[in-house]
Amino acid sequence: MGNCLDSSAKVETSHSSQATSEISRSSSKKCHPLVPSNLLSSLEDRNQNISSLTTSTPEGEILSSSNLKPFSFSELKNATRNFRPDSLLGEGGFGCVFKGWIDENTWAATRPGSGIVVAVKKLKLEAPQGHKEWLTEVNYLGKFHHPNLVKLIGYCLEGKNRLLVYEFMPRGSLENHLFRTCSQPLSWAVRIKVAIAAARGLSFLHEAESPVIYRDFKASNILLDAEFNAKLSDFGLARAGPTGDRTHVTTQVMGTRGYAAPEYVATGRLTSKSDVYSFGVVLLELLSGRRAEDNLVNWASPYLGDKRRLFRIMDTKLEGRYPQKGAYMVTNLATQCLRSEPRARPRMVDILGALEELESLKTTTRISQPIQRATLTLTNPKSKTEAPLLISHQKSPRR
Repeated sequence: MGNCLDSSAKVETSHSSQATSEISRSSSKKCHPLVPSNLLSSLEDRNQNISSLTTSTPEGEILSSSNLKPFSFSELKNATRNFRPDSLLGEGGFGCVFKGWIDENTWAATRPGSGIVVAVKKLKLEAPQGHKEWLTEVNYLGKFHHPNLVKLIGYCLEGKNRLLVYEFMPRGSLENHLFRTCSQPLSWAVRIKVAIAAARGLSFLHEAESPVIYRDFKASNILLDAEFNAKLSDFGLARAGPTGDRTHVTTQVMGTRGYAAPEYVATGRLTSKSDVYSFGVVLLELLSGRRAEDNLVNWASPYLGDKRRLFRIMDTKLEGRYPQKGAYMVTNLATQCLRSEPRARPRMVDILGALEELESLKTTTRISQPIQRATLTLTNPKSKTEAPLLISHQKSPRR
């Protein structure tokens, strides 16, 4: 979901004696302004909520949640003017997203133009795994409460109709701002702000007592509010992470080409480090303004460790208005996220700390001093073998 929704290629791999892959695409839609926008009181509350999601739940059963409002199909028809084309905000693999209106206090559907704006996502009836993904999203977002996860207001389950109602996010998706000509270029400060907020969302999921793997981290799933605060959306592919002595979960490979971790695509073995790889790809998108699907990782790799050639990957829309020291630190962090060995990638909580440290630094616009490499090791209470997180520091140039 986003301002100008464009559904990226999905990677779907079934595993038998030999892995096979199938790529499916859905069409792009025109540009429209778009879509959806609370922290748990304690970590204990969060873990209890997530634990209840990861227990066995029969397919088709919606976990009880006082946070979600059940809407009737007729209510949402009225709220969206019968899903008229001029109410269309965008389209993705799940289905179409329409602008709707609900009462600010009761959340009852209202006539267009009254109440508050919401985004209504309507499942394509022919979507092969649509109901399963719809149910996953209802159950996860019905329990999650965090400033960097999109807020799900309600749902509709009536006959064959499956709909979701989200809080409206007026600035749409990160994808639109990075790649669409209809949007103003994002400043360096906003790009770092978005990266930090997205890292907070992923850290929230990964650090739960019963961890959750997002599995579809990409620019189009990062939504922005009026102040460019970022939130993760679209939890249809989310999976419960490994628990106990298990190191991974094995599942059918689903995700988006260019973002999915190579070891996951090859084996179907899913870990939180799969999300870390995807985060590294999005960091490259923020740096370069290029799409992941355009062989971004391979294209950028030769330049990532060379500060003298770093300018070759930087987004020209920034027009040089970025701190070179900060840009080099972000490329260093992206390189660590993209390591071929999953266990060598840093944890999201460590990545978040590095980005917050970067934001706090007063970086300058030119680099002239040698790089001083510092090793920051943050221990993981769940693992005895974690790779250190390397952050490049350097002195400010003399004037």
